[in-house]
Amino acid sequence: MTIYIGNLSYQATEEDLRTVFADYGTVKRVVLPTDRETGRLRGFAFVEMTEDDQEASAISELDGAEWMGRQLRVNKARPREENNRTGVKRSTKASKSWS
Repeated sequence: MTIYIGNLSYQATEEDLRTVFADYGTVKRVVLPTDRETGRLRGFAFVEMTEDDQEASAISELDGAEWMGRQLRVNKARPREENNRTGVKRSTKASKSWS
C-alpha cells in the first residue's frame, strides 16, 4: 500500500517527509512529483512504508494535521488512472504500415 499526501507545502523535501513518517515505521520510498515544464513541486507526494499497519497508523494520525502551514490530506493512494486528455481512445495497434 502506498500513502498519498495532498495539500503539501511546496517547500517540503524528501527528507522532511521521511522524518515525519519515520515516527510511524520504516519508510521504504518517498516520491515528490515535479512539474515537467517548470521543475516545481506539484504539492503532493507518495510515501511507501514497509508494513501496512504502519501506513494505516500514519494515515489515521496525519490526515487533517497541520504541517508546514498547510492542512494535510493523507489517505491510501489509488491506482494511477490512464490519462487521456483528448478524450479519444488510442488504438494500441499501428494503424498504418510504414514501408
